[in-house]
Amino acid sequence: MKQFFKMTLATICGIAIFLVVTGIFFTISLVGMIASDTASTKVKDNSVFVIKLNGTIDERAEEDSPFNALLGEADMSAMGLDDLISCIRKAKDNDDIKGIYLEGGAVSFDSPATAQQLRDALVDFKKSGKWIVAYADTYAQSSYYVASAADNIYLNTTGMLELKGMGGKGEYYKGLYDKLGIEYQAVRVGKYKSAVERHTLTSMSEKDREQRMAYTQGIWDYWLKEIGESRKTTAESINNWLNDSIPAFADPKDYVAAKLIDKLLYPEELKAEIKSRLKLDKDDEIPQLTLSDMLNVKSKEKNDGDEIAVYYAYGEIIDSPVTGFALGGEHNIVGNETVEDLNKLADDDDVKAIVLRVNSPGGSAVASEQIWHAIKQLKTKKPIVVSMGGLAASGGYMISAAADYIIAEPTTITGSIGIFGLVPNFKGLITDKLGVTFDGVKTNKFTHFEEDLVLTKGEENAEVIKYMQSYVDRGYVSFLDIVADGRKMKRDEVDSIAQGRVWLASDVLKIKLVDKLGSLDDAVKKAAELAKVDEYHTKAYPAPSSWMDQFFPQEDKGTYLDGELRLLLGDLYEPVMEMRRNQERNRLQARLPFSTRIK
Repeated sequence: MKQFFKMTLATICGIAIFLVVTGIFFTISLVGMIASDTASTKVKDNSVFVIKLNGTIDERAEEDSPFNALLGEADMSAMGLDDLISCIRKAKDNDDIKGIYLEGGAVSFDSPATAQQLRDALVDFKKSGKWIVAYADTYAQSSYYVASAADNIYLNTTGMLELKGMGGKGEYYKGLYDKLGIEYQAVRVGKYKSAVERHTLTSMSEKDREQRMAYTQGIWDYWLKEIGESRKTTAESINNWLNDSIPAFADPKDYVAAKLIDKLLYPEELKAEIKSRLKLDKDDEIPQLTLSDMLNVKSKEKNDGDEIAVYYAYGEIIDSPVTGFALGGEHNIVGNETVEDLNKLADDDDVKAIVLRVNSPGGSAVASEQIWHAIKQLKTKKPIVVSMGGLAASGGYMISAAADYIIAEPTTITGSIGIFGLVPNFKGLITDKLGVTFDGVKTNKFTHFEEDLVLTKGEENAEVIKYMQSYVDRGYVSFLDIVADGRKMKRDEVDSIAQGRVWLASDVLKIKLVDKLGSLDDAVKKAAELAKVDEYHTKAYPAPSSWMDQFFPQEDKGTYLDGELRLLLGDLYEPVMEMRRNQERNRLQARLPFSTRIK
């Protein structure tokens, strides 16, 4: 027995010592990680900032897991536009950085305007007199558009240029639903409000085709104009080439002949080209800075003067935080959380004005209206200017409408002023095909209205649909009044340009939905002007989570499983998730009918 106690005590002591040692190493690692995160990167003379156009680029990068950072596995494949632009500006102002090297690839942007803003930042970088060189084995269309800002564009001798024009096809599920015995019941206001059509039609309606072709052609024309000007050619000649051939299958020499590529190079020839620009010897190493390095380079921007808050509202607008598998992984605008944040900024005496950076397809009409109301109240205390990013449509436009001033990017997708509701009916599947019937008791005529919507067809179901249509009609009128009030227009005037129609920002200046085309910087300047402040600095909100919050999150966002599912499904991810999310959304939706992500 004595031996047993000795062994037990030894085991307990061993475990205790192991835990103490592990805790010490964990603490040292954590302190080291925090120290390295806060330490500034020292930039060597003759350095090159390397930007790899791979992975995804969204409005802001999602916070990486601190455990990944501890293991040295930080995810740099998902980049934030805000980080990229900030780093490009720091590279522009740093005398030790001589140029930017763009490595083209299969990058995915959350919208065409995100690619346009990154390209604009590169064009601005060149005003410093520094150079930009681009190289790739394969240029995806969006990465080539961004790379076209470079002084020289090179391609591997056996490389490919995937330039093909702009468009998109949507999935229509009615044929599938008919086979399953499922029918989607749609109520909407606005002849262009096409979000319901993928569930109720087998092909695109003419009104939807009209609006999609208008903004798609507008974005493509803008891109071609910029590519043509940079490459000393014309949009017409590029378009003619695309109509006469498929560049992805062309001989790489044809890209040079078309003036889209300067030279075909092997990787070692590209290195020699960069060393020549840096006046380095053949055996010298090229000092390089990655995005993660640049994030820790000190900025020369001063934090003097008054504060202009930049509040980022991006993603789908929802009523409450989502949790669990297949619902996390995407950033959302949570109605009550956003209202609380805006109220705090309104009461913060240090904040003199607010720029609301909107990049949203909309979502819950209820949450959108709550945010709009908070902005309307905020405006009574201090100026608020909206800067529209890739899209500010439907509910995304609703939350913008109350601002003092609206500035949009030239390729922002906006408008979509309309409301819809969508409810599936499973009677054909559950009762007619599977033989399951339902019966029960009720105290009032519409006690079971929710069950009637999804499980029965007939008079009571038709009456519920009629009431739901009235509900949607009231939501639309409320939306019109919100826009009319914010934009100083009459309701009928708004109705004539609303109807759920999606617009390109450059087309809505004349119909008064935006005040000016410009960048986030332009919005900040306008906010400072309205606040009557001369010296100012900006601060981004919502602030990043604390270390404690990252280690002990309040909710499971399902980001890991969501990421794995995205990899597994590929292009099928969005339609599958759309069907899943429809079950979780508010009945009343003010949301864009399609995804704007481009490759």
